[in-house]
Amino acid sequence: MEKTKILLAEDHLVVRNGIKLLLDAQANFEVVADVGSGREILDLIAAGVEGDILITDLTMDNVDGLQLIKELNQRGIKMYVIVLSMLDEEHYVAQSFQYGARAYLVKNVTADEMLFCINHVAKGGRYLCEELTMKLVDKLINKEEAQSYKMDPAELSLSSREMEVLELLGEGLTNLEISKKLFLSKRTVEGHRQSLIDKTKSKNTPALIKFAIQNGLLK
Repeated sequence: MEKTKILLAEDHLVVRNGIKLLLDAQANFEVVADVGSGREILDLIAAGVEGDILITDLTMDNVDGLQLIKELNQRGIKMYVIVLSMLDEEHYVAQSFQYGARAYLVKNVTADEMLFCINHVAKGGRYLCEELTMKLVDKLINKEEAQSYKMDPAELSLSSREMEVLELLGEGLTNLEISKKLFLSKRTVEGHRQSLIDKTKSKNTPALIKFAIQNGLLK
């Protein structure tokens, strides 16, 4: 079996040794070098050391991970790069892929996911770890929900009584408390509340209050 040759750049020795131990235990991987900086990787490559995959941290002295990825890409060095970092901010992820990385993992990734990622990248694939993928999905969901809440209040055609009920709901009053305050029957208040939910296409009363705040109906 032809082994995938791996270079490892990580300035925390304990972390580096742990990763090396994991990779060395795999029959199809060979760690040909493990160093603590991007500069050392560039020196190794200049000296003729070859690898299929580079696993690199981003925050290192003497050429950090982003500089290293950019340098390899500019030099046209054919080596797949996997970022392994504590940094989970979107701009680091975007820059890494922009500069030529093939995958991005956060350091609390499981051993199984790391091995899957390396094998996937070795076959020419690209990969973003589950934690960051779900973080982006959650952001998209929240964005969609926020957009779905936006509506021109004038289009709702709320009556003055419905607005009174809405304001009192926003204050946390129950249907019974609202009925006493407005001198209405509880059933009438329930009818107004349901009408508000229907007009705003809300799922329930908390969603109605959220809609009202986001659209300026409540402060």
